[in-house]
Amino acid sequence: MHAAELQSVHEERVFTQVDFKRFGDISGDRNPIHVDPAFSAETAFGATVAHGMLLFSAVHGLVARSWPGARLLQQDLMFPAPTYADEPVIIALEPLWQEDGCCWRVATRVEKADGRRGLDGQCLVGFGGEEQS
Repeated sequence: MHAAELQSVHEERVFTQVDFKRFGDISGDRNPIHVDPAFSAETAFGATVAHGMLLFSAVHGLVARSWPGARLLQQDLMFPAPTYADEPVIIALEPLWQEDGCCWRVATRVEKADGRRGLDGQCLVGFGGEEQS
């Protein structure tokens, strides 16, 4: 895909408690706020919340599936609102501007039904050049 053809992408997703557990097992991040519903019920969140890097991984996967050959060169992100298990969210990529002939600045977000964002940021996506490893 040529960078000039870059289009916005949106994907609905529901992360489950099983997703949280599997990500915790793979990453080694077994913080009970993510993987222990009984513990999390007693916290200010009231339930388990997604790992920030699980949300980022979903963003990265959407980049790879939507724009074949794209390379994620840089990502700045924040996690302003908790994302809960079984909560529908929209993962969105919105091209902002072309940085040069082969790179685009892209807004990245995981948006909840109430409009709050579980992930909010920007990335730099490259096209062409060396293959992503």
